[in-house]
Amino acid sequence: MDEGKPKWWSRPGPADPAGPSGDGYGGGAADPGADPGTGHATDRGPERQVPLHDPDRYSTPPYGEPGPWAPAPPVQHPGTTPAHGVPLQGPAAPPDGTPAHGTPAHGVPGPAAPVTAPPRDSPGTLGHGTPLAGTPRYDRAPAPASYDAAPPPYDTSPPPYDSAPPRHDMGPAGPAGGGGAEPGPWGRYDPWAQAPLQQTGAGPHGAGKPRARRGALVGVLVLGVVAGMIGGVVGANLEARRAVQVELPQAGTEAKGRAPDSVAGIAARSLPGVVTLHVRGGSDQGTGTGFVLDGRGHILTNNHVVEPAGSGGEISVTFSGGEVAAAQVVGRDAGYDLAVVKVSGVSGLKPLPLGNSDNVQVGDPVVAIGAPFDLANTVTSGIISAKERPITAGGEKGDGSDISYVDALQTDAPINPGNSGGPLMDSRARVIGINSAIRSAEGAGGPESGQAGSIGLGFAIPVNQGKRVAEELINTGKATHPIIGVTLDMDFTGDGARVGTEGNDGAPPVTVGGPGQKAGIRSGDVITEVDGQRVHSGEELIVKIRAHRPGDRLQLTLERGGQEKKVTLVLGSARSG
Repeated sequence: MDEGKPKWWSRPGPADPAGPSGDGYGGGAADPGADPGTGHATDRGPERQVPLHDPDRYSTPPYGEPGPWAPAPPVQHPGTTPAHGVPLQGPAAPPDGTPAHGTPAHGVPGPAAPVTAPPRDSPGTLGHGTPLAGTPRYDRAPAPASYDAAPPPYDTSPPPYDSAPPRHDMGPAGPAGGGGAEPGPWGRYDPWAQAPLQQTGAGPHGAGKPRARRGALVGVLVLGVVAGMIGGVVGANLEARRAVQVELPQAGTEAKGRAPDSVAGIAARSLPGVVTLHVRGGSDQGTGTGFVLDGRGHILTNNHVVEPAGSGGEISVTFSGGEVAAAQVVGRDAGYDLAVVKVSGVSGLKPLPLGNSDNVQVGDPVVAIGAPFDLANTVTSGIISAKERPITAGGEKGDGSDISYVDALQTDAPINPGNSGGPLMDSRARVIGINSAIRSAEGAGGPESGQAGSIGLGFAIPVNQGKRVAEELINTGKATHPIIGVTLDMDFTGDGARVGTEGNDGAPPVTVGGPGQKAGIRSGDVITEVDGQRVHSGEELIVKIRAHRPGDRLQLTLERGGQEKKVTLVLGSARSG
């Protein structure tokens, strides 16, 4: 099937050191009909077809030898560069003096003798620039044989070293000057054999140490992960221990005693004598404060605190220690806004000592104790911010019978709804007032007016007045009011208190035989001073009079017909209804 086709790829013949061209390149037997110089066909034999191109002097398939049937050349392994200063090893220069490709420069030692491949497990490391060992030589192809000639037996013997053409391999060519034959590039190729060792004795790339390095790297990574986990656990445990062992600085135990005149000292002595009252009667109920007057169970409080109980209500008294007892009303007076209740069957009562409100000065420290908004045993402190502050409270009934007139002590100690009836203590833990009213931000009002809480304006009934009224209520059940025996014009808008033109229920404005008539007071007179203190209204005059006891002597300044006149009178007495 292949007859008539050119046989340019025919098997080469035995190598001839002195081939037809005489240039030392090995080749097959010469064609009798070919020109010895060019290898082209001549007219001396049958006409031969000329190859499409000249033979490849580098024996590169498929144009040179070996042909497609020949085994592939062995795999070349590049060598590494030897360390700086190490001489390179390479092939000797050809006879004509021109160094072959890859040959060291002039002055560098020639190539070493052929190196036999070391065992597979031989250790070694490639140096920088070290040529590979066992690399095959690629010799120039012989001149093509006759296309019709039978292929000669294949000869694997290499051409002499001294006639070898320049090579492009990097393997050693033996000692300079030749002398030793080297196996042909194709005869000793074994595709199943391990690649030849390099000149340094190192195995193929990737064998031995790289695998060991990978194992070491894996070990390091595993060790790092384990160490990180152990460190995390240890750190968490240490942090947890530190969290448990945290200790903050704190003051040591100190003595619980306080100075007697301190707020804490006053509170400690006063709280056992203060009580909280819960009152229920009909549809009304309320909460207030009171304090113990004596060991018999008498307790003083405000009238407006117990008023919801009326005559058939219930009053419950809770002491500072938590004991609870029922109480009964002994007496009450709306004009003074004071009341006395009594508990029975209670022992160990702690009466509070009473002070003297006439000794109080503006700026004196005070402590208020009570149950604001039903918060029992609440202690607040402040000062006396004013004295003899005339206030009126009540008046919800419309007939004036529930109006109280108080010449009060003013304090900035917080007083709130629920404080009513509680004690106002001085620096010696003595009662100097009975907390009764506050001025709220919503406007003027009576006791606990507006339920808006303290704005720093609280008022207390002076204890001197409270003592007198409490004694009368305990002894007689009724309180007496000092009077001057005149009816005042409460609609007068001028400065002072003017005596009216007619009395209540058609009676004369100046009571016949009363203290005022005896002092010479007449209808239409305007009273401007009481004991030298200026009064600006009828309410202020009532407050000033009720600050005294019946039978006290007072000096009044009045105006009549544009003339100022001074009179002296003795206060009369009237019982509360």
